[in-house]
Amino acid sequence: MVKEIERAGIPVVHICTVVPISLTVGANRIVPAVAIPHPLGNPALDPAEEKKLRRKIVEKALKALQTEVDGQKVFED
Repeated sequence: MVKEIERAGIPVVHICTVVPISLTVGANRIVPAVAIPHPLGNPALDPAEEKKLRRKIVEKALKALQTEVDGQKVFED
C-alpha cells in the first residue's frame, strides 16, 4: 500500500517493527517502531513515559513526512 500511495503522489511514512521487511517491499520513508505487539507504545512503562515514547515516534514520522527522499531512508534516532 505504501508504494501505491506514493505512486499517486502522496508522501507516506511507514512506521514498522521489522525494518528489513519495509526495505524489501520498497517503502521510502521508514520509521522504526517499538515491538510487534505494541508498535506505538510499551505497556510496561508508566503512562507518562509511554506517552512520551508515543509522541517521539509520531513526531519522528511527521518530520520524515516533511523530508524529501531519493530512494529509501530509515529515520532512526
